[in-house]
Amino acid sequence: MTAAEPPFAQVRWCVLGRTAGGAVEALDLADGAGSVTLSKEEFPGWIAEREAGGAPRWVWSDTASWLPPLLTAGVRVERCHDLRLSHAILQRSELVRDPAPLRAAVEWEAGATAPAEPTSAPMLFELEDPAESTRSVPHGVDAALAEFARQRAALAAAHAPARLQLLLAAESAGAIVAAELEAAGVPWDAAEHDRLLRETLGPRPATGEKPARMVEVGAEVRAALGDPRASLDSPPKLLRALRAAGVDVGSTSRWELAEHEHPVIAPLLHYKKLARLFTANGWAWIDEWVRDGRYRPVYVPGGVVTGRWASSGGGALQLPRQLRTALRADPGWTLITADVAQLEPRVLAAMAGDRAMAAAGSGTDLYAGVVASGAVATRDEAKIAVLGAMYGSTTGDSGRLVPRLRRSFPAAMRLVDHAAEVGEQGGVVSTWLGRSSPEPGPEWRELQARASLPSATSRDEERARRAAREYGRFTRNFVVQGTAAEWALAWLAELRLRLAEIDPGPVAAPASGPVFERRPHLVFFLHDEIIVHAPVERAEAAAEAVRAAAITAGRRLFGEIPVDFPLDLRISERSGKG
Repeated sequence: MTAAEPPFAQVRWCVLGRTAGGAVEALDLADGAGSVTLSKEEFPGWIAEREAGGAPRWVWSDTASWLPPLLTAGVRVERCHDLRLSHAILQRSELVRDPAPLRAAVEWEAGATAPAEPTSAPMLFELEDPAESTRSVPHGVDAALAEFARQRAALAAAHAPARLQLLLAAESAGAIVAAELEAAGVPWDAAEHDRLLRETLGPRPATGEKPARMVEVGAEVRAALGDPRASLDSPPKLLRALRAAGVDVGSTSRWELAEHEHPVIAPLLHYKKLARLFTANGWAWIDEWVRDGRYRPVYVPGGVVTGRWASSGGGALQLPRQLRTALRADPGWTLITADVAQLEPRVLAAMAGDRAMAAAGSGTDLYAGVVASGAVATRDEAKIAVLGAMYGSTTGDSGRLVPRLRRSFPAAMRLVDHAAEVGEQGGVVSTWLGRSSPEPGPEWRELQARASLPSATSRDEERARRAAREYGRFTRNFVVQGTAAEWALAWLAELRLRLAEIDPGPVAAPASGPVFERRPHLVFFLHDEIIVHAPVERAEAAAEAVRAAAITAGRRLFGEIPVDFPLDLRISERSGKG
């Protein structure tokens, strides 16, 4: 994706497919010379030649299947069109006038985002079904050509085709970034990770044993419960022990526990934090995921219904902050870490064209700007109110503060309120570029139908209202979170191209692989945060690329709407240090 993305029909496309024997069949749609068949050994060099001579946009079944061998061979591609990811967007988008041909091509649904749960809204952070993600889409050239033709026809006839085109380009660029992130890996200091674990948990325990600090804190929990045999690692058993001790909770989530006052709460929350670190990112994690100074996460672009990424290996999207100092640049290199302040509220202001909310975030902390507008009295109240507006909170402080936002920021509130109303009626909403929400499932619709019958009970009516409200909260946030994910994809795509234009550095980082061993490159992504690994001599150039890419992403999505996307940017040897 460049600053001026050409119309879909004006791009030079080259369709790739695999033969039954494992060779590659390539068909350049521009030259009319027919297809060429390449052996596995010939394929990387053939791609490299065309990349050097004015690269086409490669059309392939699934980036995760095609790109890794090229990166291993030292070949970088500039652009692609990922048929699997594009199919998932187009067959659901309400901007597509006739999605029937795409929906009939069920073979391309492998690995698509999971549908909505039947009785409630799908979780905004839900990873796709693991069984689905292991199914493969077709890889032959004829199947690719047929699917590409369906997608081009759908795009040509769509409402707002330019927005959809930008979404497909961004999604496909994101797939390239995800594969490159895994290939380059995150520079990881296993010795520092081990030190942090020992500092927090105690010495590494024997296999099957718990760390000493967990054992000590576990004893404190059991003493506070008055039950020396209480099971702390089984939620049902722990729930029974808590209730027996007089703590009336419906779950063992830390949010619900924190609402209660009892001597067991503090040590239990501490125990849960230690247990999470030990099980998710303990010594076994180091053994499995860190090799030759690199942690190589496996990202799943489009793995969440809103378009956010998920991860299917190593938990890249759940790395605790306390381990950030283990992210350490190679000698002669440095890390550029950047994250966007209050991305979702800024996206909401841009989508709604709410100039008052845009002004609140202009060149400053947006929550401080909300306070300055007079809507609320403190920054904490501003954060509670804005998040409550986007997530549909109606009780407690959110219920008290959100109405004030309607007076100060009416356009932004109308947008999310309307999205919620559509969801409560079982409708579909879309992001700024056209990714649409899933429809509620048959059980949801059955609940609503049952409540409208003459024989409906008050319980039927309440269940239907509750399900409607839940789905409304989902669609309320879908439009904001999904558009924020689109902004982040545009940022990644632009940044990747800008980094490639920076001259190579003098010091190599061989563990990053042949494509990235001398060039600044992305190594980490988390929703609204990126980390770039760069030669020290190229750090300022890479940092400027990060800033410029963020500005371009905002303009590409929202034009001249005056919304700032300020970055907190740091250059340091370790990600956790300024």
